[in-house]
Amino acid sequence: MKAVLTAFTAPQLERMNVAEILSAVLGRDFPIRFTAYDGSALGPETARYGLHLKTPRGLTYLATAPGDLGLARAYVSGDLEVSGVHQGDPYEIMKILAHDVRVRRPSPATIASIMRSLGWERLRPVAPPPQENMPRWRRMALGLLHSKSRDAAAIHHHYDVSNEFYEHILGPSMTYTCAAYPSADSSLEEAQENKYRLVFEKLGLKAGDRLLDVGCGWGGMVRFAAKRGVHVIGATLSRKQAEWAQKMIAHEGLGDLAEVRFCDYRDVTEAGFDAVSSIGLTEHIGLANYPSYFGFLKDKLRPGGRLLNHCITRPNNLQSNRAGDFIDRYVFPDGELAGPGFIISAAHDAGFEVRHEENLREHYALTLRDWNRNLARDWDACVHASDEGTARVWGLYISGSRVAFETNSIQLHQVLAVKTARNGDAQVPLGQWWAR
Repeated sequence: MKAVLTAFTAPQLERMNVAEILSAVLGRDFPIRFTAYDGSALGPETARYGLHLKTPRGLTYLATAPGDLGLARAYVSGDLEVSGVHQGDPYEIMKILAHDVRVRRPSPATIASIMRSLGWERLRPVAPPPQENMPRWRRMALGLLHSKSRDAAAIHHHYDVSNEFYEHILGPSMTYTCAAYPSADSSLEEAQENKYRLVFEKLGLKAGDRLLDVGCGWGGMVRFAAKRGVHVIGATLSRKQAEWAQKMIAHEGLGDLAEVRFCDYRDVTEAGFDAVSSIGLTEHIGLANYPSYFGFLKDKLRPGGRLLNHCITRPNNLQSNRAGDFIDRYVFPDGELAGPGFIISAAHDAGFEVRHEENLREHYALTLRDWNRNLARDWDACVHASDEGTARVWGLYISGSRVAFETNSIQLHQVLAVKTARNGDAQVPLGQWWAR
């Protein structure tokens, strides 16, 4: 590496300032006003939104991890500041970056000038922000991919920030999954209540039935069903979620009907359930585990019992199932996504009969919009409940995810399946039995 850098010290290669380096990679027509600690600037002075690179460390983050990971490190650490938007809601800037900015491949001579201008000091990696999880290869010490121990560590990283932090972002429902909006101007709480109703009705639940809710989070579906006379067991790998959910169950007088356990869903021993709901769990289990996952859920159901699987998906099966570096290191370690067809095939192969499927991706974009608003509104409280770096991670993650759902880069599918009786009876009405 030193020999390469020595070759780049030829006199004919001019040094470039930070803005010139950015221009060489992203073009001179960069639509956002960019300024840097060295006094250089790029983009229109009248631009509504701005980015300011405050420190050389921020440049090192960008140079040593090009793409979303380097950008995240610079932003989360506070080395990259935004203007024109709130820290908790950088959606407008994320949208511009996604729609109007394209990475260009500089000429060899320009690359040489960039390398010389950066110098060895800026190309030497530095420690990432403390909010960043270890890379995949280092997680092997926690166990094999999607082993119980490693899944528990991944869930702890993301969900055990603090219940107070999530209360500010998610609102009173404490529901960390896609809502179902009756209309675009419905409130977040109305939409989350409507989502639980939709799941409840698709499963055909009624008083006296038994429901297993795997990956139950803070127990929103558990309590919704219990309030309607259903006996429910919820399972979550987050201790803080389970503690919060059990307190709410007791507070609402639902202890005779509902229970949330701090356990792996695979450790639930009861069977013969009338229905299973899986709302936001499939993203965490890994594609290789789909056969055992759907097989396990099928074994938990009585003949004629129904499964509602609600999860984020790829728009197709041609993309990598693994999340990008930012999501993997900061948000969902070891998370994997598949196309909806892959999920349906896995359910069928496990012995389910799929009866209905629908895509709610626009609803997730609206859900993320409202989470962003909550984070921006309660920014100081969210920082107090965690730390500023964690709050920045969430602002970046929610905004970027909203753009991804809007542009059909990711989707949200509900798949309704039935464990048919031995004679093939699915025990479902002839027509759609739930209200949209």
